[in-house]
This record gives sequence, C-alpha cells and structure tokens, in this order.
Amino acid sequence: MSGSSPSNSLFPITQSNVENVFGYIFAPWVKELGFKDFIVSTGHCSVVLPLSSKVKFVTGAMCGQAIMAGIDTASGLATGTSERVGKGTVYQHTHFVSPAANDDYRFEAIVKSFRSSRAYVECDVVSVTTGELVARGVSEFAF
Repeated sequence: MSGSSPSNSLFPITQSNVENVFGYIFAPWVKELGFKDFIVSTGHCSVVLPLSSKVKFVTGAMCGQAIMAGIDTASGLATGTSERVGKGTVYQHTHFVSPAANDDYRFEAIVKSFRSSRAYVECDVVSVTTGELVARGVSEFAF
C-alpha cells in the first residue's frame, strides 16, 4: 500500500477488499484474536470471533475485552463501507446480556445513521450455533 493514499486505496471497504483493509488498519493484537468470515455491504459488517484460549476469561467464557474489541472492529469496518475516511471511535457502550461460552460468536454491525461528521452503529454479538444474543454495543465514529 506504499505510495498510495489510504483514502484512495482502502475506502470504501467492499467484500473484495475487507480482509486486506483489516490486515492493514488494525493493531497486531486485534489481528491475533482470530477474526474470520468477514461479510460486508454498505453500512454493514459481519465477522466471526472463534472462542479460543486467546479470548477466554478464567471461567472459560469469552472475556469482555475481546467482545468489546469485536464490536469496535465490526462497527469500524461497517463505517468504512462509505466513501468517507473515519477518524476513529468516539464513543462505545456495551450491554452484556449473557455469558459468551461454548461457541464462536458473530458480530453483526449495522450503521443506523451516517451524518456529516459522525456515524451511529449498533452491533449485536450472537452465538454462531444458537443465534442467542450475548451482547449489544452502540458506537459513534467521527469523520
């Protein structure tokens, strides 16, 4: 990606470039969590975070920090499906509904509102097997 502007070469995020954008933008520790199965469309991102030793809390459930990182990751990618280049997360709130144990988890982020300087995103975290809601995050991103 050297020699090209990030805004020209990365955005908008599409299904064909999402994995390259993920690999370029995010910190190494986020990439090491093991996200997979990226699906994007305008204003939407779905990604799976497998339950692994890297994300387990002492109880065996997925730790809240990994869930919040997943919400931020999916939500950030969803906002990147527009032509605008984001400046980053300015707000995130997470409701933990039930323990995330014994399964992989899908993060479904939907941009509810694109404004001139902000985007508002809701992200549900659900069990891949049962579809049970384990957490919901709401976020705002600056442009």
